[in-house]
Amino acid sequence: MLAAMPDSAPSPLSAGGTSPRDGGDACPGTLRLHRADDGALARVRIPGGVLSADRADALLAVAGRFGDGELHLTSRGNVQLRGLDAGCGGGPAELLGAAGLLPSAAHERARNIVASPLAGLDGSPPVGGWLSELDSLVCGSAAAAALSGRFLFALDSGRGDVDALGADVTLIAEGGDCLLRVGAADEVFRLPSADGPRAALLAAELFLRAARDSGAWRVKDLPDDVRTALVRTVGATAGPVVHRPRPRTAGAPAPGPVTAPDSSTPATTIVTAISVGVPLGRLAPAQWRLLTETARRYGNELRLTPWRGIVIPGPFGPPGPSTQPAQSGQPAQSGQSGRAAEALDALAAAGLITGPDSPWTGVGACIGHPGCAKSLSDVRAEAGAAVGPVGRLPVYWSGCERRCGHPHGEWIDVVVTPEGHRISHVRGEHRDPRTVVRNDPAALASAVSRARA
Repeated sequence: MLAAMPDSAPSPLSAGGTSPRDGGDACPGTLRLHRADDGALARVRIPGGVLSADRADALLAVAGRFGDGELHLTSRGNVQLRGLDAGCGGGPAELLGAAGLLPSAAHERARNIVASPLAGLDGSPPVGGWLSELDSLVCGSAAAAALSGRFLFALDSGRGDVDALGADVTLIAEGGDCLLRVGAADEVFRLPSADGPRAALLAAELFLRAARDSGAWRVKDLPDDVRTALVRTVGATAGPVVHRPRPRTAGAPAPGPVTAPDSSTPATTIVTAISVGVPLGRLAPAQWRLLTETARRYGNELRLTPWRGIVIPGPFGPPGPSTQPAQSGQPAQSGQSGRAAEALDALAAAGLITGPDSPWTGVGACIGHPGCAKSLSDVRAEAGAAVGPVGRLPVYWSGCERRCGHPHGEWIDVVVTPEGHRISHVRGEHRDPRTVVRNDPAALASAVSRARA
């Protein structure tokens, strides 16, 4: 059980703590826009990536009324709206607030929570209860309003997918308990599942105290001795220590149907959801509308993933008679549910990734030029021109050294530099020797393909 855990002070919509570091935290939100070369940018936090169809409609309405109409998925399962008129004022926030997407103005940039997108759908336990409670606790904590837009919570169903993303505070489901990880520490703390959200909030509040002198935005930015002391302090209020190294590779949901054992007949499987990828995380209005209509027809929910994909929970019914039993969470190979097949066919026709053989599988890029003034190239166009056979490793194209939105784990890093496109193989903190390709699109595409093989 948690020991001596203080209650958090409540916070009304427009109140909350003010961080002395606010002037330096440039992360955009819904109330604080970022000026980009293609207009103002708003980042709408979607805790756990979970949206109802009605809230998805509201996002599309804001994008169409105030922005360029498109919706951009981020590496934290949030949504960015681009091309906003600098004079739009509080219009976007007013519409988003009316839809329930802005429950606390003071905390709008602190609601950074990723969650396992297949939780409760692939045989792993659901984390929706944690998600609702943690979001409520964060919005009710005056101290949590001082968390930077970079600070990240993760709720892992036990698959290790979001545990691998390097969050600042992570809850991991394990049986009837949960494990609490602070930063990248190999030691986690076991505590009852019901205590998890409050323990996660306490860890974040303790981080803020620990960061006062250094001004760190995230746990990894703390001086080593301060970070060690923070983990020790959190442990003193939590439970027994368990050695559990953080996974190094984050596994995105495979595109296609998602299956799980039927609770009434465990020997059979049912299609519980469908999973699609979004090329470069960019959704046109018609694509977003189709996804929303599909969700409304079935489970009335969309789950935006940290890999710029979308999971739509069903139920979609049992697989067809020719389907062989599939591993939980993996696509059925044949005879899939007729409803799932119909939905996936429509989404594929709209340009979304619905199977592992799409050449866009594993391809990502920052916004690039002309949207970003710091980008040295139109990396999205270059990524599209270099698309080829599906690679073993994901690839991410960056227009500058900042590498905004890059993946975690093992991946191929393509960065535009004044000398050319620099290609390297990243394995966690390790980076293989780099190759530079200069002004030769064919050679660049070939080099990227070889690196991904």
